[in-house]
Parts: sequence; C-alpha cells; structure tokens
Amino acid sequence: MEQHIIVGLGNPGRRYAGTRHNLGFAAVDLMAERCGIKVSRLRFKALIGEGTAFGSRVLLVKPQTYMNLSGESVAAVMAYYKAPPEALAVVYDDVDIPLGRIRIRKQGSAGTHNGMRSIVYHLRRDDFPRVRIGIGGEVGARLTDYVIGGFRRQEMDTARDAVMRAVLALECMLLDGVDAAMNRYNADPDAAARGAGGRGPEGGADE
Repeated sequence: MEQHIIVGLGNPGRRYAGTRHNLGFAAVDLMAERCGIKVSRLRFKALIGEGTAFGSRVLLVKPQTYMNLSGESVAAVMAYYKAPPEALAVVYDDVDIPLGRIRIRKQGSAGTHNGMRSIVYHLRRDDFPRVRIGIGGEVGARLTDYVIGGFRRQEMDTARDAVMRAVLALECMLLDGVDAAMNRYNADPDAAARGAGGRGPEGGADE
C-alpha cells in the first residue's frame, strides 16, 4: 500500500491556537477527523497519527518544535520511513496568497515562510508537494505580529473554508495525484462543492 506523509505546520501550545500561523495544524486536525485518524503519539519531535484513507497508508504529522525548527521533525520522519520526496505533502499558511485562497505546487522554494525554509534546509531539497493556505497580509503590520495573531471575526468563516478546501485538495492528491489537485483547486476557490469531499475515506486509524 502506498505511503503518504502529510505535515501541517504550526506552533504548539495554547498561546498559538487559532492563529494565522497555525492553519497547517488546523488542516491536519480536520483531515484526521475526516479520516478517523488520531494524531496523539509523540515521536520525531511531533504529534503523529497513522491510518489508512483513500486506499493509501497515511501518516499525519504536526511538528512540535516551533515553526522555525520544523525541518528537524520532518527530516526525522522522512529518514525513518525512507520515504521519497513525492510521498511528502506540507500544508501551511502563506502571507503572499489572499485570505481564503489556496495554492498547490509540486516543488519550489520556501519563499518567506520560516517553517518551510527549515524543512528545505534539513531535507536538502525542495522537490516535494505543498498546499499553501492564504492568510493575506496587512499594510504596515509587523510580519511576526501578524502571523501569530488571531483572525478577525469577519475573517473566520473565510479561513475555515480555506482550511476545508486545503483538506479536500490533499484528499484529491491521495486519490488522483498532485496534477489533478492543482487543476481542480488552484483555478477554482469554490471547488469544495465538487472535489474529493464527495467520497469518504476508506479505512481508519491504527492504534
């Protein structure tokens, strides 16, 4: 059975719960709920959960190293499972994408995201898929304060919808591959009504 490793980026602890920088964690949590996988074991400096979904073996990972050291955790996971780069998908927030939109790429630079910079540094490569969830930016705002800040009330529904689309895109990647997910979700922000979400996951969690 094919192995997929899905990593959501964020910062651990109550202080950062619900912040813009933790949308990667939110996506993994939602995917875990939809797939019946419990993400609770502490290994590789991360909370992990393993199960089956959409005919694949799926490992869900939430690094607990704090954002800037995410690569330490991801590199340990990849080494242990001897996984090829195409088995990895990283989901995270991106200030360069408007709030509510998502973008999927097969590979590329880390951009301004410190968590992705850490992953690329520790893996010594950038040829792995990623799903970026837009959080937009704010003119005049200090970047650090903005990303670790919470959403305004009027932004919360939009952010939740984007997290759902990111999860549907990940499910589409498991079912049909990265190209299909890119074609479906990069072009159409309302694809949640049509994509993989119409088909529930097959299987569930392993204890």
